[in-house]
Formats: sequence, C-alpha cells, structure tokens
Amino acid sequence: MSGYTEFTFQGQPGYDEAAAREIIASVIPVRTIAMYCFDPRAAGAAKAVADYFGDEVYPGELILDEAGRKMGSTATVFPLIVGGGRAADALRSITVSQHLFGIERVVVVHHSFCGATSFTAEGITAAWKNEQHTDISSLYDWDGISIADFEKSLNYDVSLIRNSPGTPKHIEIYGLFYDIDSGELTEVVRDVPAEVA
Repeated sequence: MSGYTEFTFQGQPGYDEAAAREIIASVIPVRTIAMYCFDPRAAGAAKAVADYFGDEVYPGELILDEAGRKMGSTATVFPLIVGGGRAADALRSITVSQHLFGIERVVVVHHSFCGATSFTAEGITAAWKNEQHTDISSLYDWDGISIADFEKSLNYDVSLIRNSPGTPKHIEIYGLFYDIDSGELTEVVRDVPAEVA
C-alpha cells in the first residue's frame, strides 16, 4: 500500500463510512469545541473551559486497545487552536466536528494581550505590501482577524458561527474572555437556542 493507506479508515477491509462514523463517535465523546489562540500563554484555555461548564472533561485520558493502540479518549472538550481564536479560521473544523462527533457547544475564547490586538487591518496590509510585496487588502474579512474590542470581536465571531450553514442550529455558542494571568474566564456572549435555554 502506498500513501499510508493502512492508517486510514477507508483503507480497512470492509470499510463502511456510516459504521466508521459511529465508531469514531463512540470512542471520542467530544461535546464542546474550545476555540482559542495559538499563543502559548493561552494554553490553559481548554482546561478553563472544562472547569467553567463543570460537566466537561479535559484533558482526559487515552483509551487503549489490547495491543496498546490509541483507540479513543475520555476528553469531552476539544481544543481548536487558531490565530487570535477567531472564528473565520474555525468554521470548517466545526462542521467536521459535528459530522464526526455530534457536538453540543462551541466556545470562542479571546485572551488578554493577544497579538491580534496589536495590529489593524490597515497596518497589516500596509506592512505586508511593503515587506512581502503583495496586496492582501481584499484577501480576508478583516473584522474577523484583528481585535480592537473584545466585546465586539466575541459578538462578531459568535454571530459568524451561528449564521454559518456548516454550524448545526441546536448548538450552544459562547464567547468568553480569558485573562492569561489569573486564568479567569468571563462570559461576554451567550447564544443558546430557545429549546436549549
């Protein structure tokens, strides 16, 4: 076999897509996606989210089969780590997570003194043009990249997630501010469907 096919579900004898999906969901009980920045100072965000909701497990333990292969996990919170913790970079992963695991909650976490608060759309596009000799001014939705105001950025990202066709309508979506020094989370935005509230 080429291309490491033996390490894929599709490469297994008798592969059945629906059955593979059920197997994955049965050994990886993720319920909550905790989306936050790749800044190492924010690394405690997933554990803080688990503690904040109280009914979550992070980091959990690995589940091994008889041969010692990693078959699953007890974690119910999955970190989704993207620049600035911004939703624009996370939408595809939310769709895939729902398909594989059946998520119940997405939590957007923006942290204190994030690098995304240090630049503006104008500043990064001007610097890029000067340093990289490329115009990126129309490349991104700049409201979803830099952070000037945490309340506005969290509201923007929660709305972006809620209005995406790739987001299930039943999930709860929260926007939390994470103080990297105290480890404290503060709820800024809550978007919970009426049938859940």
